[in-house]
Amino acid sequence: MTIKNTQMKSSVYNYLPNKIKNFFSTGHSRSIRAKKNIFASFGLKGISILISFLLVPLVLNYIDITKYGIWLTLSSIIGWFAFFDIGLGHGLRNKFAEAIAKGQKELARIYVSTTYAILFIIIGIIYFLFLIINPLLNWTKILNTPVEMGNELSKLIIIVFTFFCIKFILQLIGIVIVADQKPAINDSFNVIGNFLSLLIIFLLTKTTNGSLLYLGTTLSVAPVIVLLIASFVFYNKDYNYCKPSFKYVDFKYFKSLESLGVKFFILQIACIVIFATDNIIITQILGPAEVTPYNIAFKYFGIPIMAFTIIITPFWSAFTEAYTKNDMHWIKNSIQKIIKIWTLVVVGVIVLLVISNQFYLIWVGDKVQVPFLLSAFMGLYAIISTWNNIFAYFINGVGKIKLQMYYGIIAMVVNIPISIFFAKNLGMGSAGVILGTCCSLVIGSFFAPIQTIKIIKGNAKGIWNN
Repeated sequence: MTIKNTQMKSSVYNYLPNKIKNFFSTGHSRSIRAKKNIFASFGLKGISILISFLLVPLVLNYIDITKYGIWLTLSSIIGWFAFFDIGLGHGLRNKFAEAIAKGQKELARIYVSTTYAILFIIIGIIYFLFLIINPLLNWTKILNTPVEMGNELSKLIIIVFTFFCIKFILQLIGIVIVADQKPAINDSFNVIGNFLSLLIIFLLTKTTNGSLLYLGTTLSVAPVIVLLIASFVFYNKDYNYCKPSFKYVDFKYFKSLESLGVKFFILQIACIVIFATDNIIITQILGPAEVTPYNIAFKYFGIPIMAFTIIITPFWSAFTEAYTKNDMHWIKNSIQKIIKIWTLVVVGVIVLLVISNQFYLIWVGDKVQVPFLLSAFMGLYAIISTWNNIFAYFINGVGKIKLQMYYGIIAMVVNIPISIFFAKNLGMGSAGVILGTCCSLVIGSFFAPIQTIKIIKGNAKGIWNN
């Protein structure tokens, strides 16, 4: 009897570990890689979310709500310049994955080296033009701030843009790692950068008075330090085979990278207009102080978006590999599983909405008031954007993005006027801005699933297959 009890206990204790082991060791090798990266990314993103949530009250204790709104708006504007990579980042991601899938490591190195060279030239020209144009810009008017902040803003702009340009090039190491279906490693860079920012800002609260200049410098420098170290370490170890080198720069491959890159470039512009103009609209219509509650709600409902993004990120390059090898069965099964997971996102958003007011009170206290209507539309945005991403990641992975480019342009054109109409003419405030974004995204919610089905079934023709 004792022996039987011991055996039963042993089997119970081993059941869960064995289940976990089988989960991560069974299935297609592509699926196993995805599972391992998803699991690791959840841990890393969980830490990242915790740090980002700790940063908000810490920053609000360091600077006031208006200055925080100014910083959020300024960082959004600087982020617009990301589209100057003319889609090369996404082009590299697909081409690198294709090259590795075919065992062509030297070609992968050519793609990497050429992309670095082209982006260095582009960002050099942009930075030179910025130094010429910046003195002519009135940032107090652009950001709707008091005139006396002009001197501080001028210094901050130069610092932030300088480090943005450096990060612009260094972040290619992350694209290479993600293209190699190891997004968890790239996620670790963000965690380390956020932790470094949190640590420095905490020290600033103890040693200095609230300074927008110090805050902006810290948040700009920290990720650059992390990416610089990561580039040195990974290109000298795991990715030594594709380490960028002048010897492997070959501009004739620019056309190959840019064949997809131009379309991705247009999509990036559309995404910037849709997603990165909200802060400017709010600043100009309602004032910079209103940017803060908007971004608090955005960050809160960004939790399900981030969780879902963790799950689907490994599939972009996996879809590229599977499509290259004509493994449609795996693609179909993967998308069906992702859709089932998306239904949990909907449930999660509803739960977050129900407890939103209580959570805001615990998180930031009574310093910031977030209207329930803003939370409701932000939840709707989370549901729509995650649904769209299921199919966008597949379509992007296989490079059939012409149709997506067209409806992206339509969404870009209608987004700003609709957002202004809802916010200003209908008096909905910042809630109207995110509602306008939701309306512009609905177009893709219908066309992307149809295109995905056509490609998988092999009957996509014309624009559906370009």
